[in-house]
Amino acid sequence: MIIEVRLFATLRENRQKVLQMDLIEGSTTEEVLSKLNIAPAEVAILLINGRDGLIDTPLKDNDVLSIFPPVGGG
Repeated sequence: MIIEVRLFATLRENRQKVLQMDLIEGSTTEEVLSKLNIAPAEVAILLINGRDGLIDTPLKDNDVLSIFPPVGGG
């Protein structure tokens, strides 16, 4: 299956902004994070097709996974 991964803010450092990944059917968001060398603690918001997702959510063909780190500001 093919999914699209969109990375935001500091997660883009040394990585592409948007990438396509070919995964085994039923792979989870945790497996995607592992392949991208992103620790779960680095993730504040995880969206699958624009909706809240969990670290153990199985993905489907053509899903769009958006990953955001914690952000600070004032």
